[in-house]
Amino acid sequence: MPNKHAGFIRTTIFIMRLHKRHNQMKTYIALFRAINIGGKNILTMKALIAILENLGALKVKTYIQSGNALFQTSERNLSEFKSKLISHIKLQHGFEPQIMMVARETIEKVILESPYPEAETDPSSLHLGFLATPPSHPQLAELNALKKESERFHLSPSVFYLHTPEGIGRSKLAAKAEKLLGVAMTYRNWKTVCKIREMADEG
Repeated sequence: MPNKHAGFIRTTIFIMRLHKRHNQMKTYIALFRAINIGGKNILTMKALIAILENLGALKVKTYIQSGNALFQTSERNLSEFKSKLISHIKLQHGFEPQIMMVARETIEKVILESPYPEAETDPSSLHLGFLATPPSHPQLAELNALKKESERFHLSPSVFYLHTPEGIGRSKLAAKAEKLLGVAMTYRNWKTVCKIREMADEG
């Protein structure tokens, strides 16, 4: 009888620990910059999923080949997690990617705070530049001088919103923004950002 009682207690403690760990899990998105372009920095999404799972990430999903990975982890030191991810990619694939680590809550926030809701009817015209760190000395006057009459931009601590109705490909503002902001940045269009939120909501 005592053995049965002890076994019940151990099982209960184990279940409680699993429940606690599950409650501590948070969803993050790894946004990669400049991979799988022009035959350089090749990283398949299958390989990326395997690396993230080896690092202990759960429920890993990816969206398109430009590198958008959603995953859950109880890890709170994202800087250390990102360093491990970069190290594994370099070891296995021979290059060190730039990655912006974004919490699911941040994705929701930047969507809700978009200053250009009218651009949502043309998702390809609205781009969000996710910033590695908040810019300390952004050259806003120079950015304004570069933009076309049809273009608009808005800078928040985590995102550079860029509305380019005539397309981003020939936009001098888009090409020079990172240098003038002074921090690393990776663009995602409105459709991609909304899709990432949808996938995050699915769990």
